[in-house]
Amino acid sequence: MAFQALAQSAVARKLMRAASDWVDIQLALIVAALRDVAPQAHGRLLDVGCGNKPYEAYFRPYVSEYLGIEHEATFAATAAGSQGTRPDLTYDGARLPFPDASFDTVLSVQVLEHTPRPRELVHEMSRVLKPGGLLILVVPFQFRLHEQPHDYFRYSSHGLRHLCDDAGLDVGEMRALGSLWSVIGHKLNSYLAFRVGRIGGLAQQIGKLGHEQTAAPRPRLWALPFVGASMVAVAGLARVLDPLLAEPDETLTFLALARRR
Repeated sequence: MAFQALAQSAVARKLMRAASDWVDIQLALIVAALRDVAPQAHGRLLDVGCGNKPYEAYFRPYVSEYLGIEHEATFAATAAGSQGTRPDLTYDGARLPFPDASFDTVLSVQVLEHTPRPRELVHEMSRVLKPGGLLILVVPFQFRLHEQPHDYFRYSSHGLRHLCDDAGLDVGEMRALGSLWSVIGHKLNSYLAFRVGRIGGLAQQIGKLGHEQTAAPRPRLWALPFVGASMVAVAGLARVLDPLLAEPDETLTFLALARRR
């Protein structure tokens, strides 16, 4: 198919990925926030649930070592394994295979919703942090079902503070990423992409949706011009309306910065 052939070209794939990342409202918000907080990272960094390490480049200038770890069974069942960079280590999802106080920084992005025992995972991330070490934790508040059936929870800022406090972590900053219009825009664009255009498989060919199982449905070619133009318009409108008509009780994602006591 023409679109599949196009996705095989390195230049075309790079351009398609850039366009896709721009209309991916949640990803754009997360990337901007991580770039902003990256200078606070230092020393040895552990990326828990790293996938194919999409955020490594933002943190590398500020840390002495960047290690990525993944749940072995979960990683094997997703598309990330065929999308390039692999984790440095895998584990069984129970105890992180490191001694206490091994890292200065721990990063975990959009992972906590996929563990059936989030309290234990937060305790583990706290355990491997040195006293005063930094946890950078990103979790969804409103997001579609994904990585099914391993999609268990959504988190409010209050729930996130409770989990951190229980694990011996003091939250110094809590950021809400996106407001009402980002929520609406993200959900509308998800519907257009996956239900109307059926572009999940094409997205994986350009390195997206690594957390999902490999998708095979063919895209609806006749719908792609409408879907593409609509998604660009929705993403642009959300970016304009969010700061103008902010709603503090609506957000897509929370980012917490917490220190080990």
